[in-house]
Amino acid sequence: MSKQIVLASASPSRKRILESVGISPLIRISGVDEETPELLALSPADLVLTLAILKAHTVHKHSPEITNALIIGCDSTFEFKGESLGKPGSREKAIERCHLLSGQSGYLHTGHSVIDTDQGLEVSDISTSKVTFATMSEEEIRNYVDTGEPLEVAGGFTLDGHSAPFITHIEGDPSGIIGLSLPTLRKITINLGIDWSALVPVKVAP
Repeated sequence: MSKQIVLASASPSRKRILESVGISPLIRISGVDEETPELLALSPADLVLTLAILKAHTVHKHSPEITNALIIGCDSTFEFKGESLGKPGSREKAIERCHLLSGQSGYLHTGHSVIDTDQGLEVSDISTSKVTFATMSEEEIRNYVDTGEPLEVAGGFTLDGHSAPFITHIEGDPSGIIGLSLPTLRKITINLGIDWSALVPVKVAP
């Protein structure tokens, strides 16, 4: 029997990643406060894993009607010199962020937490990839920021958007950099005792 996939995220990129492999997720937004002092005090890797768990549990708690499902919580941040760089949130901070990362490298962490509603089991894991940026001119930075893209994405960049020309090298999983690692999700489902084919609808070729 196939499983209903519930994505505890408002991220269009995460939704697109699942849809790219034939999964049509049900969207449930957790509304978890990501800016509490307790969370911000965590290391970048611990932060994304904790938030992924909180998001999955919050949706599970408030959606008792959802059964035969896998609830997926995710969160991402960019680690640069030991500091967590989340969403810039403003044009000024996005410009500052571009200057900071221009010609530099850092690590994109994406935490995943998956709850199997029927088994009452949960598995969490993290995907980490190294990202290297080109040296950007002042005009490139301002033109990029003016697209509005970097304001609401972790680190102020995304691999599948306007910032792609400025990412010269990655070491790791591309889907994890975008926001949801498909290889990590597959590993989690296997650890839950579920075959990947239970998530992806079978299409028989004519």
